Parts: sequence; structure tokens; C-alpha cells
Amino acid sequence: MASEGTATASPTEKKDGGAGRGLTVLLTGAMAFSMLQLFLLGALGPRLVTELGLSPALLGLTTTIGFGTAAALSPAGGRIVDRIGPRRSLAALLLLSAAALALIGAAPGAGLLLAAVALGGVPQALANPATNKAVLRAVPPARRGAVTGLKQSGVQLGAFAAGAPLAALAGGIGWRGAVWTAAAAALLTGLWALRVLPADPPAPPAGPRTELVPRGMVAWLAAFSLFLGAGIASVNTYLALFGAQRLGMGPTAAGALVAVLGVAGIAGRVGWSKAARPGRAEWLPGWLACGALGAAALLGAALVAGPLVWVGAVAVGVFAVSGNAVSMVLVLQRAAPGRAGQDSALVAAGFFAGFALGPVLFGLLAQSGRYGPGWLLVAAEFAAAAAVAFLWAVCDRRRGTERAA
Repeated sequence: MASEGTATASPTEKKDGGAGRGLTVLLTGAMAFSMLQLFLLGALGPRLVTELGLSPALLGLTTTIGFGTAAALSPAGGRIVDRIGPRRSLAALLLLSAAALALIGAAPGAGLLLAAVALGGVPQALANPATNKAVLRAVPPARRGAVTGLKQSGVQLGAFAAGAPLAALAGGIGWRGAVWTAAAAALLTGLWALRVLPADPPAPPAGPRTELVPRGMVAWLAAFSLFLGAGIASVNTYLALFGAQRLGMGPTAAGALVAVLGVAGIAGRVGWSKAARPGRAEWLPGWLACGALGAAALLGAALVAGPLVWVGAVAVGVFAVSGNAVSMVLVLQRAAPGRAGQDSALVAAGFFAGFALGPVLFGLLAQSGRYGPGWLLVAAEFAAAAAVAFLWAVCDRRRGTERAA
């Protein structure tokens, strides 16, 4: 049995070479479906506000409930993944994603919609630890940064799917039909995972109880992710509604903003993850958060010069959403043996907590049409993320110097 961190040649690898294109595609799809509901609710926000009678504040509450659930379950989710293995974890998250999307499509009003997004928090809690565990088990160390960036880009692939093909599909068959199409795709991907992934190894002996409080580097990355997630979630949830309500865009064009953000995020996550080599990776989160701060300023400036909203959406994708991918590369580089699932989950818990809090605060401002102060709030959240990241990098370098001496 291969231990964690030791790559073995799976059937997929032998066929495709390296990490295996099939494995990479599957991990990318799992990340996309785990958070697809977030992007669908944002991209379809103008339609949901009109057809279900949701207020902007209630639209933000859907994100809060989904990611609040994910944040609460993430520490336990990491422990579960470490115990049952990546194959069963990936299949479970895909099938649960399909169920949550199907319920969203069937929701007659706010009650079932909120219950469905709470269910969708479960696959979100499993996604990072399950995919990171699969990378450690099957991917050689030299390839892990690149593969991690590719699979993390799946989240932004979900943003593109929600903002372009699914939003366009909603214009033809209705938003419910578009959401059910996404649910069917998640179901098929889950069945594919059960078919092609190798069996999980036997569960390891029971270890110490799951730590609920992150420590060391994990604590710093969780705090960084909290502020970063708060800003990103506000953009994801309200960007399309901002375009429709304040910039005069139609529902399809407003949804395309989310698609543009998604495409930029794919490029950013892949590129920055490849660049996140030891010695450089520690400083990247801070610089990416600074870029995200500039992106928030561009969104605010769009109130005066509307076309800047497109530039701001690209910048959010290139800088803000890439920060989480670099965090996961750092976890894989530094996790102790047997700890990758738990450490990934604790960092993800901070990210999801930010996703839960950010839209609530932004929603209070959007409810009264105060998008200018809303984008200032997002800028402040990104600035706080940058401060945390740089402070950790300085402390980490100092500790490294002391150990070398």
C-alpha cells in the first residue's frame, strides 16, 4: 500500500503518463461541481430576484447558509477523507452536488432553496481534502504544483459554466432547466468516478481526534483565506446583479461577467500554482491579495466608467481567486504525513467562513443600492488578507533563518 505523499502508478497514469489526464480532468470536474451552486445563484441572480421574488439580501443569505455549512463541516470532512480515501470521498461529493442542484431547480420559493444550498455545503467541505488526497496519492512530487493548479481551476471552470452556457441555456429553457442540466452532469461525473478511480486503500488505524483549531502555518492560511473568501464571495454573488441593476445590463450579459471572471480565474490558478515553488510560494498570497485590492477598486470605478466592470472581473479572477490555489499548494508542500486532508480542510474552513460572512455584509448595502460602499468593503477585506499573508511570510522567513543559524 502506498503511503500518503508517495505517487504510485494507477491505471490512469499508465495509460496517459504523468499524473494522468483522466485523473486531472476528474479532479477538475469535482472541484467545479462542488461550488457550482454558488456561481449559478450569482449568475442567475437577476432571474431569481424576479421569478422567485428574492430580495438582494436573501440572495446573499443563500451563499451564507451554503458556505456556513461547509465551514462547520470542513474539519470533520478532512478527517473523513483521511479515513475513507479519495475514491469514495470524490464519488460522495459529486452525488451530493447533483442532489443539491436538483433541489435548487425544484425550489418553489426561498425555503427549499435555502435547504438545498445547505445540502450543497457538504460536498464543498469534502472537495479540497478529497482532491488534495488524490493528488498526494497519485501524482509525483514534481508535478503536484501544476496538477493542483489545474484541479483548483475547476472552481473557476464552474464559474464559466454558470455564467456562459448555463446562463444562456436559462434564456432558452428557463433557469430551472439549466440547473437540472447541471445536476444531471454532476450525477454522470459521480458515476464515472466510481468506475475509473482505483479502490481506496484500507483505512489507517484511528489517530488522534480531529483538531478544530488550526495551528502554525495552517492558522495563518486559514485567517488569510477568511478575508480572501469574504471578498470573493461578495463578488461572485453580486457581480451579475450589480451589472443588471446599476450598469443597465440584460440578464445574459450580466451573467457573462461571471463567465469572464471564471475564465480569468482558470488562467490565474494554473499560472500562479506553477509559480508557487518553495521560497517563492510563501510571498505569493500577499501579492495576489494586493492585486485583488486593485480589482475591487476597478469594480467601484465602474459606477463612473461602466466598461471597467469587465476589467475588474478579469482582475478578480487573475488575482483574488488564485490566492486559494496557492494556499493549497503550500499545504501540500508542508503537510505532515497523514495530515494533508485535515490541514486542507482547516484552511478551507477559513475560506468557507469568509464566503459565509462576506455576502451578508455586502447584501445589506446592495439592498439599498449602495454598491459603491460595497466595493469599498470588498477592498478592505482584500487588504486585510494581504496584511495577514505578508505578516506570516515575514515570520516564516525569520523562523527559517533562526533554524539555519
